[in-house]
Amino acid sequence: MDERQEVEIHGDEEIIEVIDLNSTEPEPDDLADELEDVDFEEPANQADDEGWETEDEMEAEVEQDDSELTFSKHTGSVFCVSLDPATNSLAVTGGEDDKAYVWRVSDGEVLLECTGHKDSVTCAMFSHDSALVASGDMSGLIKVWKVETKEEIWSFEVGDLEWLEWHPCAPVLLAGTNDGNVWMWKVPSGDCKTFQSAACQATCGKILPDGKRAVVGYDDGTVRVWDLKQGKATHTIKDGHQGALTCLACNKDGSLVLTGSVDGSSKLVNTTTGKVLATLLAEGTPARAPKDEGETNSVESVGFCNILPLVAVAYLDGTLAIFDATTQALRHRCHHEAGLVQLLWEESSSIVSTCSLDGALRLWDARTGGMISEYRGHAAEILSFTVNRDASLAVTASGDNQSKVFCLQRPDR
Repeated sequence: MDERQEVEIHGDEEIIEVIDLNSTEPEPDDLADELEDVDFEEPANQADDEGWETEDEMEAEVEQDDSELTFSKHTGSVFCVSLDPATNSLAVTGGEDDKAYVWRVSDGEVLLECTGHKDSVTCAMFSHDSALVASGDMSGLIKVWKVETKEEIWSFEVGDLEWLEWHPCAPVLLAGTNDGNVWMWKVPSGDCKTFQSAACQATCGKILPDGKRAVVGYDDGTVRVWDLKQGKATHTIKDGHQGALTCLACNKDGSLVLTGSVDGSSKLVNTTTGKVLATLLAEGTPARAPKDEGETNSVESVGFCNILPLVAVAYLDGTLAIFDATTQALRHRCHHEAGLVQLLWEESSSIVSTCSLDGALRLWDARTGGMISEYRGHAAEILSFTVNRDASLAVTASGDNQSKVFCLQRPDR
């Protein structure tokens, strides 16, 4: 074999090597062959790096916080939040840690710690003049505190508490319990009246704007309009819902009530006649009986717009439905990725706000059905929220043990 032949042979070998290592545009089949030989477990450093990148991305997502202030005194989930009606400068929150706190929304400073409860505080709110704050726990222990002196001035124990509400213009408390009773007290004298009904939960209640009547929803699907002075039910609506009532709201003059139920429907009720005026369904399907509750899309929150004949209904599947209150036509369906917990209309606009199980607060224009803005910052679901009078501020309560204050920015402000 001569030298040239040897060079050619070596050259062939070298060419094979060169093509294998340095080809700039390998064919897909070549890449596939190469990948078959790669041991993906070997480059440990690279795998670790990729893992850290993913964690950083997730962390960055969680760290998005649009809030102005975070109140972190609670050591368990925060279940409820209310603003003082007089100035909107104080918040009261109640939580899983068996406490309620009254604190300033501007700086988070605690003005009053409401202690002595035996269970999670699920109701906490100010009286109409902001002089008193009531806190109620799941076991039925209700306490009233004087904000100025920070002293407890009254307490009472009932059955398992479902809801609690102050009278709109008097130091009078109304509460609904698991045994179906509705209680009314003058505070601090303790003068008491009870409104008894069938032995099923009084699941939700609302004192009407006239201050003389209350509307109460029950676990068996009935709705009662109570005369607070006489202590009698003026109307009992039994032909309404096929499942437990979850929520109700009234319009500005109290002539209409909107109810929501686990049966997936909402009803418009005339409070003077006790007649059901309409049934609102976002799905276009009939409401289901309680035995099918597992399959239904429960209504979680309802409300009336003050300036337009619109109502809003929030569903567990994440749908916010806007209906025309006059024609009962479905105007808009606003989609959320997670189930809704609560909705609130602004007092003097057609903006409706929602909070959901994904921890976000959103503002929607009910005229167009479009989302205006979204606020994040919670690491768990928002369980309750409230908005101040001029709709510039929202305060939330969350399962992440925190309450947050958000400044609500809009193009027209």
